[in-house]
Amino acid sequence: MKFNRPRVNEIEVNLTPMIDCLLFLLVFLLVSTSFNQHSRVNLTLPDAQGVPPKSYDDKVEVVVQSSGKYLVNGQALAGNDEVQLTTAIKQATANRHDMPLIIAADAKATHQDVVRVMDVAGKLGFMNINISTKVPARGYN
Repeated sequence: MKFNRPRVNEIEVNLTPMIDCLLFLLVFLLVSTSFNQHSRVNLTLPDAQGVPPKSYDDKVEVVVQSSGKYLVNGQALAGNDEVQLTTAIKQATANRHDMPLIIAADAKATHQDVVRVMDVAGKLGFMNINISTKVPARGYN
């Protein structure tokens, strides 16, 4: 008696649907990704290794004290909120946003107080923001 062997069909993997799905996902990700560049504030971070200080004719200097108080061009503000800081910077600059804004923060000032100054400067349209540092003393004390 002759038994028929069952035929084994060759397994075939069709890659076309998988490639179609991957291309669809790629197109979906490209379409859904936003390429907007958020407004950037250019910061000039000077080295603290003896770089000679730049002298500016017209500048706005905002001092952040360790207590959280602000001084704009040497004039102390009554409070430390964003509205008073915005008003003081506007008065000091006369709405000129091309002037350099220098932030001089105490080493013990909170990060929030410094970021508040940077946020106000960004909202007012300043593009030249400098953070001043102290040059370390040379030699042994």
